[in-house]
Amino acid sequence: MGTPGTPIRVLAVDDHSLMRAGIAAVISRAPDMVIVGEAADGAEACEQFRILRPDVTLMDLQMPRMNGIEAIQIIRQQFPDALIIVLTTYKTDAQAMRALRAGAQGFLLKNMLRKDLVDLVRNVVDGRRVINPEVAAEIADHSTEDPLTEREIEVLALVAEGNSNREVGVLLSIGDETVKGHMRNISAKLGARDRTHAVAIAIRRGIIEP
Repeated sequence: MGTPGTPIRVLAVDDHSLMRAGIAAVISRAPDMVIVGEAADGAEACEQFRILRPDVTLMDLQMPRMNGIEAIQIIRQQFPDALIIVLTTYKTDAQAMRALRAGAQGFLLKNMLRKDLVDLVRNVVDGRRVINPEVAAEIADHSTEDPLTEREIEVLALVAEGNSNREVGVLLSIGDETVKGHMRNISAKLGARDRTHAVAIAIRRGIIEP
């Protein structure tokens, strides 16, 4: 892998064709790498990975049909040695942690693509896990916090959609007081002033999607 006779084979996954073209342009300038395929969403990424078996997959997170986190989980379940680097616009700690737990070995902001992508690919192939410094700083800033539970995330996501406590309770088959208790816990964990502030913080950090 990556020797002069066998370049590092890269699969580019992003729902924007211009981004895929940009990735291909960066990779094409590296003498030891080659783009072997592209995919526009997570489901297509899984299919292309099975067919192509690339050395490294560059994975966007926000995509239609299937997002990048789900695709990473599926690929790594079937191919535990798969090397996957997340490319994203957002330096959100929650998204980064989900991607790393799913099995990603690298995390790079798209605005650093031209500068750092080639070196990051080489480092991951050499067995190192690499996280963009800005993303690493976000993770460190929140590393000692008590994370939201799955139920709290469900409640907050429904609140973000504009549902009242009563409506959230009906949708989750729990009582109004239970919803209020969840919201108190959420606000305390996120350091939020109120439910609107809690939703804003959760979206900014990637805990829930906008």
